[in-house]
Amino acid sequence: MSGARGGPVSASSRSATATNEAASSRSDASSSRTGQVGVALWNPFRDVFLTARPFWILLGLAVGFVVAFFWPPLLPVLQVAALAFAVSVVADVVLLWGSGGVLEGERVVPDKLSLGDDNPVEVEVASTYGVRIRARVIDEVPVQFQHRSDGRVLPLPPRGRDGFVYTLRPTLRGAYAFGRLLAYASTPLGLVARRFEVEGGGEAAVYPSIIQMRRFAFLAEQNRLREVGIKKVRRRGRTMEFDQIRDYVPGDDRRAVNWKATARRSVHQTRLMVNTYQDEREQPVVVALDMGRAMRSPFESLTLLDHAINASLVVLNTALQTQDRAGLVAFDREVQTVIRPDRKRGQLGTLLDALYRLDPGYQDPSFEDLYAAVRSRLRQRGLMLLMTNFDTVAGLERQLPYLRQIARAHRLVVVLFENTGIRDLLTSRSDRLEDVYVRSTARALAQEKREIARTLERHGIGVVLTTPEHLTPDAVNRYLELKSQGTF
Repeated sequence: MSGARGGPVSASSRSATATNEAASSRSDASSSRTGQVGVALWNPFRDVFLTARPFWILLGLAVGFVVAFFWPPLLPVLQVAALAFAVSVVADVVLLWGSGGVLEGERVVPDKLSLGDDNPVEVEVASTYGVRIRARVIDEVPVQFQHRSDGRVLPLPPRGRDGFVYTLRPTLRGAYAFGRLLAYASTPLGLVARRFEVEGGGEAAVYPSIIQMRRFAFLAEQNRLREVGIKKVRRRGRTMEFDQIRDYVPGDDRRAVNWKATARRSVHQTRLMVNTYQDEREQPVVVALDMGRAMRSPFESLTLLDHAINASLVVLNTALQTQDRAGLVAFDREVQTVIRPDRKRGQLGTLLDALYRLDPGYQDPSFEDLYAAVRSRLRQRGLMLLMTNFDTVAGLERQLPYLRQIARAHRLVVVLFENTGIRDLLTSRSDRLEDVYVRSTARALAQEKREIARTLERHGIGVVLTTPEHLTPDAVNRYLELKSQGTF
């Protein structure tokens, strides 16, 4: 469903629903126009609807006729009122069908919806009627959202237009099918409504969080990464590549003075020359994703794997932006996906499509197969971020030999998830004996998770112990820290 963006929504609707950063992210994303609301064919059983107003009028007339049975002078007034009501209904029908006016509109949906984010969907309706129209617009959103709404009411001036924006937050990757876009037009009389519709709304694919990825990239360009928890890392030593020789300016490190280049300058040029360096480039950065049953655990309507996928997209995009090569490995009982580290054109799209197709399994993962794939297909040393989840030390020790083998060939960092439910139990009050037992169990589980981290560190394997909501900034921080130290 690729296509050009549809007509603009009114400025008031747009400004009320997006911040400057979100607008920047949306401007980069392509959108699709899913269709126009066309003219409804004359079908009195399908396209004509009575609004609530005539039912209230009929109820009033019925009560009036009952009263007129006991008070006859009221009967002529009610007869005139009934005739006026009938004439008004006919006039309303003539205004809606006889004037040649129609409602036209469109729905604009991003080609790729972002998993776990609020994705904007724009709807705009235009009227060709010569009178003011009140349009109730109902968008049939995908059934996965379980969204129930009686629509939005738009006041449309003569031959004018208006629109609105609503958001959808998908929690599952895949294709989402939109239904019809319906618009019910009524005149200022408000007695009859005419339906306009478009059949078939197309599909939108839910990908890993593109919005989050673009937000991090936007903040990086604006030097505002601290707002999302990315720390400024101080460089240690000079583990960087030579870039160029330039004139010395106050503040440059005097240890970087190039005395040979300075001596070659003419006697009239007395300024010093210094060497400048840049970060080492083309280093392999690989994210390994565990798709076993432990990663199916839910957190805030997403699975741990989905949180890991969203974070992986940001880390890999950051690696590409810093001139490193990004790759991916995904495994459960066997290795499902291997994308060799590269920074060629289209690498991000390849990684995005691969992340889109990942699905967690129901069995324990095979770290033996992971090691075999890494040894045979990822031979150049680089950084590997392994996103997995061990709950017991015994479970870790069964896989530790394979992790140690991987750590000999690569700079391995294991990303573990802290159980936020246990954390909340440890901070809650214990008013009953049962609560004391629960807190004791929670404390033992928390200690075991820390023991897992210490065991990995004792074997020279890096560890990031974090919560799902802090996963992305913590993973990016560790990558930038290791890159600044040159310890891949």
